[in-house]
Amino acid sequence: MQHYTTYTSPLGAITLAEEDGALTGLWFDGQKYDRATLAAGAGRADDLPVFEQARGWLDAYFAGTDPGALPPTAPRGTDFQRAVWAELATIPHGTLTTYGALAQSLGEHLGRRCSARAVGTAVGRNPVSVILPCHRVVGASGSLTGYAGGLDRKTALLELEGVDVSALRRPTTGTAL
Repeated sequence: MQHYTTYTSPLGAITLAEEDGALTGLWFDGQKYDRATLAAGAGRADDLPVFEQARGWLDAYFAGTDPGALPPTAPRGTDFQRAVWAELATIPHGTLTTYGALAQSLGEHLGRRCSARAVGTAVGRNPVSVILPCHRVVGASGSLTGYAGGLDRKTALLELEGVDVSALRRPTTGTAL
């Protein structure tokens, strides 16, 4: 059975979901794909160990300190999506990568070519945002591109990590991958 709880962050309310002791979701309330993988009938449970770990991690992260090891995650998706989301976990705190670089790295791990556009689509469906840091991925031209939680939150998360966002461009139309 899947469970959920809430967390109050400086950037708004967050819903956390878990199943079998691993996070399956982390969504800012109202974001695109908000609670997309939260099962109907999921029960509220505030004191599960994985939620305690996630809260501690998020507390440290939002305080600007090293949050340490990631809580266990088990996002639901296709094999390709899960491979992309695992690749997100390798992006160091305070650094950026592009969809193209992510596609190249993933392709090396999978032993086949991956398109930046396909990677971008999977990144956009990341159900465990912040912890699996999709906010650290930008367009090839240095564009902030989209973020399911909104570009203002993406900017705030990057600034919290010490990234100079003044050099990044906000998209005018479309999404640059």
